[in-house]
Amino acid sequence: MDDRLAALGLAESDGRTVEPERMVFHDDGRIPNTPLATLAFRSRGVDPALDREAIASRFERIFTASGWPPSWRGGVYDYHHYHSIAHEAFGVLSGRGRLRLGGEQGQDVELNVGDALVLPAGTGHCSLWASDDFLLLAAYPEDQHELDLIRADPDAHDAAVARIAEVSRPAYDPLGGDLARWWS
Repeated sequence: MDDRLAALGLAESDGRTVEPERMVFHDDGRIPNTPLATLAFRSRGVDPALDREAIASRFERIFTASGWPPSWRGGVYDYHHYHSIAHEAFGVLSGRGRLRLGGEQGQDVELNVGDALVLPAGTGHCSLWASDDFLLLAAYPEDQHELDLIRADPDAHDAAVARIAEVSRPAYDPLGGDLARWWS
């Protein structure tokens, strides 16, 4: 890409995107999750000259160029939920927070400014804690304009699994890398 990734601390010295942490969560009967890996791209430190709007601008341009147009800014709900018709990406614009991914028995993940997170359709997520200035930019693949919000519910599970199986896989992750590399 260019220096936008480096300014966010998301580039290796050779310019490649940092390799993400990969986490796979299993179906718990309430939240389907998916065999596709949740990806956590960890910033190695955002350029201190960047304010929140400059960070947002960089994430917006990177996500858009990668086929994941930004949709909204905000936080994550404090209850377990997932989306069955779209993959979701977050760029952390400011602050820090802790999410539980994968459902009630899932894994806690700390997010800090500059980090990016990719949640495949069906992946449970819930905010456990956030600093007062925690702000995310959310984005979805170009062909996934609609978004549903499903709470952890065994009655909704089977229909959601069927919808998740139909969700397309974008060619690129939101930072511009080959998504098949992480989702093979």
